[in-house]
Amino acid sequence: MSTGAAGFLERYDSVLNALPGDSALRAAAADAFRTVGLPGGTRGRPIEAWKYTSLRALAETKFHRDAAPRHEAETILANLPLLDAPRIVFVDGVLRADLSVMLAPSVMPGAGPASTPSSAFSVARFADQADFGTLTWPDREPMVALNTMLAEDGAILHVPAGHDAGIVQLISIATSDADFHPRHTIRLGENARLALVEIAAGQGAYLLNTVAEIHVADGAALTHVRLQNEAAMAFHVSTTYADVQAGGTYDSFTLNIGARLCRTEVHAQLSGAGAAAHLNAAQLLVGSQHGDFTSVVSHTAPNCQSRQTVKNVLAGRSRGVFQGRIEVARGAQKTDGYQMNQALLLSPHAEIDTKPELEIFADDVKCSHGATVGELDADQMFYLRSRGVPEAEARAILVRAFLTEALDAVTDETIRAWLENAVAGWWEKLAA
Repeated sequence: MSTGAAGFLERYDSVLNALPGDSALRAAAADAFRTVGLPGGTRGRPIEAWKYTSLRALAETKFHRDAAPRHEAETILANLPLLDAPRIVFVDGVLRADLSVMLAPSVMPGAGPASTPSSAFSVARFADQADFGTLTWPDREPMVALNTMLAEDGAILHVPAGHDAGIVQLISIATSDADFHPRHTIRLGENARLALVEIAAGQGAYLLNTVAEIHVADGAALTHVRLQNEAAMAFHVSTTYADVQAGGTYDSFTLNIGARLCRTEVHAQLSGAGAAAHLNAAQLLVGSQHGDFTSVVSHTAPNCQSRQTVKNVLAGRSRGVFQGRIEVARGAQKTDGYQMNQALLLSPHAEIDTKPELEIFADDVKCSHGATVGELDADQMFYLRSRGVPEAEARAILVRAFLTEALDAVTDETIRAWLENAVAGWWEKLAA
């Protein structure tokens, strides 16, 4: 099998007759991917949205989709910081019902006994329903086109109107040196509630390329928390599209601490009056890691609010990227939009690229953005050291203080404590 875009296209041609869903949509996506290629690849066209992130290393990697697993999924799962909540587990891009627990057996066979009322939420499989959704843009986004070409499985999670589904975990585990393209859809009915905790981890040199489509109906609220803790040689690309109706809220937080190269991309559209989106993140990078957080928030209705706070802690020769754009349509009066990107450089060799943007066509709005880059404050370090605090502990105190604002955005105490433990674990590994 060839590498790069050619390798993915060869595999698509070999399996297209067995893939579920709309073959015409897949063919159109393949044509788009064939034209554009992998951003930064040897034959890929320049794409402004990928200006700071090159996938050349991905293009030069040969994946073996039919490779045998090199690691036990059960072992990887056992080492994850799981919550005491329902979980949906995908291994190498395919649902593992035997590892998924606390879901209604009538919805997901083999998932085990249900301890959550079946009326609180329902789960189906993309492989069975092949719902590509209506929000994604395969013709504009090459990695979405790649997912549309090759997606074979995923979760379709629905919370009926008026129900509170509590916390549900969506877990992706990689066990082999291959490429995986899960396709997820989350739908919340009117005034529904859900806290979705998404975890990505694995072992090996693999690609996880996930696309998720999210619909938040009137008055509904979705809390979406991601922990990306992939293997050191992995590639992670996640693209999320969210549509938020009147009075609804999409509240997301992403913690990126793993992968050789990671790109998290969020497109949030506030399409109903009074809708809100909070897109917060923290990227903690070491060595030669590359982490990219890219967001587009489209205000298309009046009286909507968006908030973005993205923190980067960069050590070694790592490189962080933040691209955030707020778009305000002509009819989106009374828009309140804010974004802030801050980077803390722990090494003179670390690098941050930041590109905040505002595109405003309405005249009665309040929008602002900002970016700061700096090192640990020498005076604060001196103060702590002068009071007997060891240097490593002093650095840890200042880094955690820097991250506090981003973590404050997570209001659920259980989930916040879970994230703080993940941050603490990352720092302990760095200090060691």
